[in-house]
Amino acid sequence: MSQDFTHREVRGLGQRRLHRLGLAGNYGIDADGFRRALELGPQYVFWTPKHRAVTPALREAFAQDRERYVLATGPTLGFFPGALRKHVEEVRKVLRTDYVDVLQLFWLGKTSAWRPAVVEELVKLREEGLARAIGVSIHDRPRAGQLAEDSPLDLLMVRYNAAHPGAEHDIFPHLARRQPALLAYTATAWGKLLQTPPGWTEPAFDAGDCYRFALTNPHVDLVLTGPASLQELEANLTALQRGPMDDDELARMRRWGQAARANSAQLRWGMEA
Repeated sequence: MSQDFTHREVRGLGQRRLHRLGLAGNYGIDADGFRRALELGPQYVFWTPKHRAVTPALREAFAQDRERYVLATGPTLGFFPGALRKHVEEVRKVLRTDYVDVLQLFWLGKTSAWRPAVVEELVKLREEGLARAIGVSIHDRPRAGQLAEDSPLDLLMVRYNAAHPGAEHDIFPHLARRQPALLAYTATAWGKLLQTPPGWTEPAFDAGDCYRFALTNPHVDLVLTGPASLQELEANLTALQRGPMDDDELARMRRWGQAARANSAQLRWGMEA
């Protein structure tokens, strides 16, 4: 399989060539599994000091080859400029690194605010070299599209999967002007896409297919996985070796996503009733 699918030069992150499967360490994988996971290919790491279980493994990896990895992190609450700088200093101390690669506001509009003073501090930390890039995670797709077109952001982290494809019209068309990096998360729709919808008669999909779906879209640079074990990660990496989905697979995956979403809505309605 060509590395054109599993790897990409990501313009928003300094034109670095990266493995396209990013790794989060807060869904159950232990330090030994995380240590081995970093050896298997993933370079983009989503981490905060709360991810204590995997911190020793990440610290060791940085000590061996810091430039290999992209560290994305941010404060739990980002309403004030001081929280950003304090967080960066904490990360530098805990992981023994001189910088973070992506300083991120989490869940913009929910747990962080896009205020002029906050934006100014983000940019200042980037100018000082303490953060090499700045980004946000965001659920508000129209707003994400606006930020893609007109903001200092280097990266957007957005929900994108077969059950929630709205980014295709609300965000992706707005990337061309500045070309920030695009990181997709919730590829499995929080596990909903791992359950066969009632009445489904076509071939089923697994987690690896969910990641292939997201990465098949040319606008998606990276997709985040949060494995509960090393075995889960290995299965996802193996799935990527099958390459991008063809037109038939994409069409079937979209039907799968629509069916999963419809089933989820029915379950919610039943519970509410």
